[in-house]
Amino acid sequence: MSKYLVTGGAGYVGSVVAARLVEAGHTVTVVDDLSTGFREAVPAGAAFIEGRVQNAAKWLDATCDAVLHFAAYSQVGESVAVPEKYWANNVGGTMALLAAMRDAGVGRLVFSSTAATYGEPVSTPVTETDPTAPTSPYGASKLAVDHMIAGECAAHGLAAVSLRYFNVAGAHGTCGERHAPESHLIPLVLQVALGKRDFISVYGDDYPTPDGTCVRDYIHVADLAEAHLLALTAATAGEHLVCNLGNGNGFSVREVVETVREVTGHEIPEVVAPRRAGDPAILVASAARAHERLGWRPTRAGLADIVADAWAFARRTERSGA
Repeated sequence: MSKYLVTGGAGYVGSVVAARLVEAGHTVTVVDDLSTGFREAVPAGAAFIEGRVQNAAKWLDATCDAVLHFAAYSQVGESVAVPEKYWANNVGGTMALLAAMRDAGVGRLVFSSTAATYGEPVSTPVTETDPTAPTSPYGASKLAVDHMIAGECAAHGLAAVSLRYFNVAGAHGTCGERHAPESHLIPLVLQVALGKRDFISVYGDDYPTPDGTCVRDYIHVADLAEAHLLALTAATAGEHLVCNLGNGNGFSVREVVETVREVTGHEIPEVVAPRRAGDPAILVASAARAHERLGWRPTRAGLADIVADAWAFARRTERSGA
């Protein structure tokens, strides 16, 4: 059993990864400033420190086997409006974390990166060898971190894996998705089912896709967590391994809406709105490298399963008033 530090472990993906590590019998410490995370999302059995990743040197020592890093701001629109916030936290915070790891002799890192590093894809499915040309400060900040990690691996022998993915959904136990404001499709459609919204906006229905709406790649958050655990084993000293994660299929906006109707039993009114600037017709990631290097394959790739778990979490959260 190992000892891990999980930065941003009170957030959506970080909390599920922390929960899976605890379930596997590891010793886990979560560091989160709770600016976007929730204290109650930290799994029972994990130690919790309310603090910023910039101060990681306070909590890292040679007994820590690895760091799993999720402490980043991730709202694309906000990053355009307030780019300095994203450079300071996502880049500056990671720079401080890498220095703390180096000083403490902690030699393994799993980084929660993003497929936003690719920007407008040149092909589908997106592979790790495709050009990186982020279209927002958020994506650019994550790409900058990937470059920093690559340099750390080459210069200091860090063993690191960056995992890039598009859309995460679903829930694991008491850990699920909630953002303020919410910008992700599945929780937005579920808000319609809960009566919190009158309708769901469909931005464009004339794309070159089977039903005219955008197609996106969705991964169940529990599958995503498994990839992070596998990455801990795959990390190799001196190598920065970058892996895309995808479920092998894309789902259109209308497929998501129809699946929510089927799972919840609620009518979901939809209103077609104009296309949003920069929305590609199809965004699907190739996970071939993750299959080969990590031994990872999603086991919950069905959209109905993803939506059902997200729906159960949304209802539980609504009842609790959280």
